[in-house]
Amino acid sequence: MNISHRAASFQESVIREMTRLHVLYGGVNLAQGFPDFDPPPEIIEAACRALHEGCNQYSITWGTPRLREAVARHATEFLRIPADPDTNVTITCGATEAMIAALMALLNPGDEVVIFAPFYENYGPDAILSSALPRYVALREPDWRFDPEELAAAFTPRTRAVIVNTPHNPTGHVFTRAELETIAELCLRHDAFAVTDEIYERILYDDREHVAIGSLDGMRERTVTISGASKTFSVTGWRLGWAIAPPEASIGIRRVHDFLTVGAPHPLQEAAVTALNLPATYYRQLVRDYTARRNRMVQIIQAAGMRPFVPEGAYYAMADISPFGARDDVEFTMYLVKEVGVAVVPGSSFYPAGWPQGKQRIRFAFPKRLETLAAAEARLVPALSGR
Repeated sequence: MNISHRAASFQESVIREMTRLHVLYGGVNLAQGFPDFDPPPEIIEAACRALHEGCNQYSITWGTPRLREAVARHATEFLRIPADPDTNVTITCGATEAMIAALMALLNPGDEVVIFAPFYENYGPDAILSSALPRYVALREPDWRFDPEELAAAFTPRTRAVIVNTPHNPTGHVFTRAELETIAELCLRHDAFAVTDEIYERILYDDREHVAIGSLDGMRERTVTISGASKTFSVTGWRLGWAIAPPEASIGIRRVHDFLTVGAPHPLQEAAVTALNLPATYYRQLVRDYTARRNRMVQIIQAAGMRPFVPEGAYYAMADISPFGARDDVEFTMYLVKEVGVAVVPGSSFYPAGWPQGKQRIRFAFPKRLETLAAAEARLVPALSGR
């Protein structure tokens, strides 16, 4: 029996494959973006309390009232997007599910969706699963900016949505207000939605500002703002995300979400309320800690003979491997995971098939203890210094 044309048109996740190879060969996993440290103890305690207090059955499909209220408050106060918990907020099984639910709710067969490349690898398959056609626009090195004319040319009468990821995975670029205003103007001109992935919204470096495109003039009614608990609170395994959308879009997202997963884990939703109520000092310390990890990762990349692209946000760093003369990024990452014992992600997995830009690039994930990064350095530097 053959699988569907839709499923045959994309491959399994390269990021998750690299983690499986890490498990097979051992060493240090700097491929998949999950922390190797625990979340705040208050959150764990809140999850345990919810388990003991009877939150073990289905909640309301689109999220517990308390969590929707907390997310709406977060959107209003931090993102500057006024949100109503009953009409604008849907809780999902991770930001990953929020993205596919949003696209399936908004897109019809034959619609086009604009995606910036490089991109988080789910976006291309998400467009295909939504029966839409992806149109890619390059983010150009070294600062990962787009060409406004190229972006404008990508919008056509069939464009229904543009996916905006800021802070950006894999590059760490933080879209500026001016860049977002350019995207917003095109959305307004073409009657298109912005579907945003803002999962790294709290992890920014060097005093940068996170701007939500949904907060810009005219964009509240044509933006689906996606985020979640995973990255900010170091609970990637909890799979808690949310979509903030205008009421009509929320109806569609909730319908799709209902038949994709029914609902997110009830006790973990209750714990996420505690997470969103953490004081401002938590977020300041989060930035300090990740700044130290970023700086350490950049040092390691340089010491190993690669050229780093210093991230502005999120917790990934792209690196140029061209000094080593490797045939391509896949060959180089296989060498690293098998022979050196460090798992990373080949840069080509973040580009459309056939694009050459990622062939001499790899991505490091650094949401790790400093001891873990030191262990990676102890493997990388001796192995690469002689190449």
